[in-house]
Amino acid sequence: MSNAWNQTRRMKRLDVRPMKTLEYNEWWVKRINDNIPELSHENNQPIEEHLRVVPSELEIIKLRKGKVKAEKI
Repeated sequence: MSNAWNQTRRMKRLDVRPMKTLEYNEWWVKRINDNIPELSHENNQPIEEHLRVVPSELEIIKLRKGKVKAEKI
């Protein structure tokens, strides 16, 4: 994915003809990097918690019925 991003970025830079000055090049790189969101450390979760599967209502009902049947036996 990063390779595709770099190719797109290069193509955009090639389309701009007057990119001759060092100041413009520095501005362009800074502008591109400013648009990349940084990870916030406030909502860090372990990957296991993030990928945890939440059962649907139907699955919960089926589990409850199974427990009731098991208790009757």
